[in-house]
Amino acid sequence: MVKWFWQQRSEGRAGARRGFGAQPQQVRKLQLRSRDEASDAHRVDFEELAPEIDTFLGQAAYLQLGYFETLSELIASTPELAEKESLSRAAGAALQKHEELVALIRDRGDDPTSLMLPFREPLDAFRRATHGVRPQETMLSVHITAGMLDDFYLALSSSYGDTGRRVARILRADDDRQAIVDIIAETIGSDPEWKSLLAMWGRRLVGDTLLIARAALRPTTLQIADEQKVEPVFTDLMGAHSRRMDAMGLAA
Repeated sequence: MVKWFWQQRSEGRAGARRGFGAQPQQVRKLQLRSRDEASDAHRVDFEELAPEIDTFLGQAAYLQLGYFETLSELIASTPELAEKESLSRAAGAALQKHEELVALIRDRGDDPTSLMLPFREPLDAFRRATHGVRPQETMLSVHITAGMLDDFYLALSSSYGDTGRRVARILRADDDRQAIVDIIAETIGSDPEWKSLLAMWGRRLVGDTLLIARAALRPTTLQIADEQKVEPVFTDLMGAHSRRMDAMGLAA
């Protein structure tokens, strides 16, 4: 059973009342750095929880390849030429990020396939779990999950020095997903029932996406102090998710 940080925090307080963990620990408060913010005051220090750099690069590269694959499937199943063209731009942006991450891995002397292969099965399962019955649901899945995970990997990137800064530059590049937002907005405008359906679908995406982010961290089980370190970052991820949903006229 998955327990999010607010559930574990409550259990921690209960444990303290039973005599466990009675001494509060001082922990660092983390903030998610925005895509445009380079100030040291807003840097995220994930060094204690961040995965090994090969894990970080392999996951990041395979995620972008997955976005490209899903968008390519949508292009094939979309009849409208204008929508095909819009989706192709988003697919091209994801492929460009993937290729640049692969080039970075090669520059480090590593084999991209070897680094990505361990994450193929779990990330493919994630894509299947977030693939909607209708094309519009899948479009929303790409926009929401890619947005949340790009933000999360940007937060992690500050732990990897020059390599992390190069990854951050790659992830900050234009994702060309505004066209997806426009398609969803037109869909909602054509039939009010779409609004409640897509809002519900957007809320369902959050749990699976946070599980992928949580699985990227180094410890298999976070202690209460670790959860407190991670909590502000996940809170910021949820805040950014709410803003994306609001921008489409959907309730988060």
